[in-house]
Amino acid sequence: MKLNLVKDNPGATKNAKRVGRGIGSGTGKTSGSGHKGQKARSGVSINGFEGGQMPIHRRLPKRGFTNIFRKDYVEVNLGRLQAAVDAGKLDAAKPIDSAAMLAAGVISKPRDGVRILAKGALTAKKVEIHAAGASKAAIAAVEKAGGKIVVPAAATE
Repeated sequence: MKLNLVKDNPGATKNAKRVGRGIGSGTGKTSGSGHKGQKARSGVSINGFEGGQMPIHRRLPKRGFTNIFRKDYVEVNLGRLQAAVDAGKLDAAKPIDSAAMLAAGVISKPRDGVRILAKGALTAKKVEIHAAGASKAAIAAVEKAGGKIVVPAAATE
């Protein structure tokens, strides 16, 4: 390979629009900015400006608040776990925790923990799942299949 033979893929680069280059170009004279006014000048920043009237974002009342301490759990359904076990990505004989799910590609980020939900069916026998939380239906479904979900004591209260 030689440096003089290296070139971009077709369509990877696009020429910039050349404005103000004559009437035949379609963007000559005013360069697509129309005639006069604030928007025809450079340095325009008028998002949300309503001609001097009180803007809508200041007219509307503020309501509610955002709890900055709220936990952000990753939700995983039982059907998704069963699909990973069937594909051989998760070993049902070993305890399944967030690290195992991350390695198997079931979740992409552990965030504040994993919460197990009951959508889908779990047919793997004697599976032990370690999670930050689980729905009552998910716990019942796993116990019916012969396994158990291990949840911290604080999450069950």
